[in-house]
Amino acid sequence: MGKADYMTEFGYTSPYPLGAHLEGGKLRFSFVSGKDSCGILLYDRHTGKQVQKIPFTEEDRIGNIYCKYIDRADASEIAYQFYEDGKTVADWYARAFLGKRRYGRCQDISSWKAVIPSRGYDWEGDIRPRIPGEDCMVYCMHVRGFTAHASSGVSCRGTFRGIIEKLPYLQESGITTLELQPAYEFAEMAVKKDPPEDLVPSVAHISQGAQTDQKLNYWGYQRGYYYAPKSAYAWDEDAVGEFKDLVKALHARKMELVMQFYFPGEVQVAGIPELLRFWVLEYHVDGFHLMGENLPVEMIAQDACLADTKLWYYGFNTEAIYGREQVGYRNLSFYQDDYCMTMRRYLKGDENMLPGVLYQMRHVPPQAGRIHYMTNYYGFTLMDLVSYDQKHNEANGEENRDGNPYNYSWNCGEEGASRKVKVRSLRMKLVRNAICMLLFSQSTPLIFMGDEFGNSQKGNNNPYCQDNLCTWLDWRDLEKNRELYGFWKQVAAFRKAHPILHPPGGHRLMDYAACGYPDLSYHGENAWRPDMEYYSRHIGLMFCGKYARTRKGQEDAFLYLAMNMHWEKHILALPRLPKGMKWQLVADTAQEGGGTYGDAGTAQEEAAKTEGKSLQTRKPGWEADSAGICHIQPRSIVIYESVQAGNG
Repeated sequence: MGKADYMTEFGYTSPYPLGAHLEGGKLRFSFVSGKDSCGILLYDRHTGKQVQKIPFTEEDRIGNIYCKYIDRADASEIAYQFYEDGKTVADWYARAFLGKRRYGRCQDISSWKAVIPSRGYDWEGDIRPRIPGEDCMVYCMHVRGFTAHASSGVSCRGTFRGIIEKLPYLQESGITTLELQPAYEFAEMAVKKDPPEDLVPSVAHISQGAQTDQKLNYWGYQRGYYYAPKSAYAWDEDAVGEFKDLVKALHARKMELVMQFYFPGEVQVAGIPELLRFWVLEYHVDGFHLMGENLPVEMIAQDACLADTKLWYYGFNTEAIYGREQVGYRNLSFYQDDYCMTMRRYLKGDENMLPGVLYQMRHVPPQAGRIHYMTNYYGFTLMDLVSYDQKHNEANGEENRDGNPYNYSWNCGEEGASRKVKVRSLRMKLVRNAICMLLFSQSTPLIFMGDEFGNSQKGNNNPYCQDNLCTWLDWRDLEKNRELYGFWKQVAAFRKAHPILHPPGGHRLMDYAACGYPDLSYHGENAWRPDMEYYSRHIGLMFCGKYARTRKGQEDAFLYLAMNMHWEKHILALPRLPKGMKWQLVADTAQEGGGTYGDAGTAQEEAAKTEGKSLQTRKPGWEADSAGICHIQPRSIVIYESVQAGNG
């Protein structure tokens, strides 16, 4: 049946959406081609044998799109391809592909046969959580690497189903939102050599080294079959159903899924909004991290269907998108490296970092959110950040020339694994420091998989081609570093319990509530007088709980974060609290495990006695029940919380 027999009210066959679709008992095929000789190849889904070859005619053509209806309602019995000038072409718009592909096998992309998946899926009343960005805790992961190792303990290793098995762990860890590296269909081992930009993203932090035809593309940053979940990430042949099961399981726990989509230069950007709408409507995903250059982000941000869908990108012109309108649900977030580079330098003790650190910890873009992180899939893991001075990417086969040489890392005195107790203790303390800084920063924190329990990639900061123990999480580290994981959970729960740490629009450094305290203030050895000189590496941050309400509707507590990245001990002032309140020590990263403590006042008095002084001899205005001195150890962080003076 051609165009003349299946007209719309406007007199034309509708060529959209592209690909193959079942409509009214007929199959409609739409294929983009500028060639005269092209058509459809139909196969028996069970045997794989070709059963029909159907050429497109000039009558089927609208511009460079061929569209044809076929009188076959047996969509579940066939697979298909297109052909063009005698060569087979896989459908870039396919919703699924035939068979179960094993990960890492060489694949001739042109041989992929597409299928039309069943539309019958029971979402069981699934509802997207729509978690505000400031309340999110993001966990970036590679689907395969997360559970591929035998130590993961899951029955369906390296798959979407493996993630489902780990959801109780993720929820216990305080995670609200998963960010998946490319999970749409792509050929990680292609037989044909694709254009260089197809194999290696143009993003600066991804390897620009030479590629060979047989080199594994583990990360998947290349042009993909964007409408289909990756079949090698599914346990059985139904990747479509398994991916939907993952989304539904997340939503049942009030958790979210954000997908990374990388678009190289040859992708037609006009079709990106339609693609994103498809994943929202068909798979109920909660958001997208858009990657690539010159994307139509303003058009995407203004798409009505995506108004409550999280959209992350390098940057947005929010003034052009919103004008002066008030933004309710902030679905746009900036996703940049500026935070991690500044905080890493402070973590290792560089000078003249405090102004930049304080800005990064409080900055929230106008009318948008921000994703901030110490580490990500590119660059060192958090444990490697404190274990290596140099990258060690020799296994990538590029003579260690790939990957970013500027990591702002520090090996704490010995490169790589160490048996020295002093070195290992210092590394754990720095990791705890990084966790505190990450979770006491406004906007949306992100952690890369395994960083919560000290995962290492042995110094490889660009494992884009490694499908092995380098990139697979070794879950035995969870038991080995049980105290570190416990510290992560403690601070993550602390952040969640205190909304003053993550207000919707960030802090203003002003007393706009006329309560006698600004929402956020900075302090040095004297209260309200921070030392911001280039040599200073210690400072105190006080968060005033009067500017936030807990879930019970009560005023939040006062919180104080004392940071000292100097290699010498320092004193910081704890400001006076309202009458009837005192400071209580919550955590100290200088202690093994960063343990929880009781009354900070007692600790302050003991510290003062050891120096032959009492609190009463301090500067005027200091009182034992509402003010004090914080003696902070080298390269450490201390957390305080206000409590009623009668509480211990």
